[in-house]
Parts: sequence; structure tokens; C-alpha cells
Amino acid sequence: MEKSILSIVIPAYNEEGSLPSYLPEVVDHCSQKGYTLIIVNDGSKDTTLSICEAFSVQNSFIKVISHKVNRGYGGAIKSGVLAANSKYVITIDADGQHNLSDVDSLLEAISSADADMVVGDRGNKDASVYRGIGKRLIRSFARFLIPMKVRDINSGMKIYRTDLGQAYQHLCPNGMSYSDTILLVFINFRHLVLEKPITINKRISGTSTISTMTAFQTIKEIVNIVMLFNPLKIFIPLALLTFLAAVAWGIPIVLRGDGISVGTMLGVLTSMLFIAIGFIAEQIAQIRLGSIRQKNQAK
Repeated sequence: MEKSILSIVIPAYNEEGSLPSYLPEVVDHCSQKGYTLIIVNDGSKDTTLSICEAFSVQNSFIKVISHKVNRGYGGAIKSGVLAANSKYVITIDADGQHNLSDVDSLLEAISSADADMVVGDRGNKDASVYRGIGKRLIRSFARFLIPMKVRDINSGMKIYRTDLGQAYQHLCPNGMSYSDTILLVFINFRHLVLEKPITINKRISGTSTISTMTAFQTIKEIVNIVMLFNPLKIFIPLALLTFLAAVAWGIPIVLRGDGISVGTMLGVLTSMLFIAIGFIAEQIAQIRLGSIRQKNQAK
């Protein structure tokens, strides 16, 4: 496969309803622009694989990767990113929600700004009020733990440098929280991350697999990333809350003249333990990050 400026990675799982109408548009666009198209069939149980292979036979710039079993949204993207041989890689969905004009727009944005990642900002368009509230809560939680200017952290359309994306794949999960995690990894490694508005279409077919469990998994992965890069962000607030709770519990008892309660002492000791664990975790995190940086520099 010839090296191109951009590889478009499309994870596909049971998308036989949307691919026949959406894929020809993507293929034509890639042919005109000289992009590489990588489609990852993630263990689909329908005719997704045969549809993709039919297009790849006719076009040398298309590569189809097929998983024997479903690995998840992130797992599919990982396979696509690791197979890319281009300066940049961009991820889009197989359901037709992303516009190809935005692909060109994001490529122009990352090239002109010499950025490391550009996130496609979908604005305030949400499939439901419930999902909109969930996204805002996750965004607020992520910003509390990791300072960032990016608004749409879980956007599925992101373009980034292929070499960096490949270097950080082992830090990202296989589930739906991949989109959030790869962004947080770039931010924590102090790469230039920008945001640019995009438009979103209605799904051609099928329904979204995002659920309440996805939100919990995303929060878990955000905490994991914070624990990797800056665990004191977790342990210091825990220690402070525990200490304040212990003091609040003990003050009425002291005012009654009964001395310091066992619960108060336990709370204070627990807060001190959180601080000690936090500093140990911080040292371990710095060692791990130093190892990752050395591997990246060696490449």
C-alpha cells in the first residue's frame, strides 16, 4: 500500500444496512484525494465483511482488516491505526454520520497549525436529552481531573499524527471509551490538541450501542488515565475529604467534653494513608511515563 498523507479508519460492526450506501461515497472521496481507506470488520455477524471486501478488490488504496471475534470499538480502531502508513490518521463512523468534507477540513486544520491532534466538535447536537446530560457530566468530570480546552472529548471524529497514535495505542481501552482516552493521553503528554466544528448527519441505519454502562466505563478509563499521569489528583482530594469528614464528626464530640473519638482518629489516619499512597503512586507513574517517553524517542 502506497504511503499517503491521510488514512481514514472506519470500525465496522454489523453495518450491512449503512455500508452499501455510505461506503461508495467514502471510496470515491479517497480516490479523488489520494487517501488510504482502512476498514476494520470487528467480528460482524452479518454481511459487513463481504461488502467491504467487494470494494477492496476493486481499489488498491483500500485495506480490510477482519477480527474473528468482536473486540470492541476501541479494539477495532487500534487495529486500523496500527495498520496505517501515512502522516495522519482520522477515525470516522461506519453509520454515515460523518461528512467527508469535514475530513478535508480537519486535515487542513492539523496541517496548517502543525498540531498533533484536531478533534471534530459536534456542537450541542445530541441524540437525546439523556445522552446530552451524560456527556456534559463526563466532560465536567474529565475537566476537573485534567485541565483542557477541548469541549467535545468523546467525538468519534479525530485526526492525529499516525506515529503518536501508534505509540499510545497500548494505553487505550478496547471499548467505547477509546475516543475519550486517546484525547486525554495526547493532552497529558503535552501535545498540541485543537478543536474544529463539524456537522453530524442522522444514522443511515441501526441504533447506537452507547449506554449507561458506556458512561461508567468512560469514567473508569478517565480515572485510569489520571492514575497513570497524575495520581495525586485522585489521592489528595480523597485525603482532604476524609480529613474534613473526620474533623466534622469529631467536633461535636470534643465540644461535649468526651475527647477525641476513635472515628475521628481513624479518619485522620486514613487521610494520611491516602497521601502516602498518592506519593508512592506518583513515583511509580513518573517511572512508567519516563519509560514510555524513552521508547518514543528511540523510535
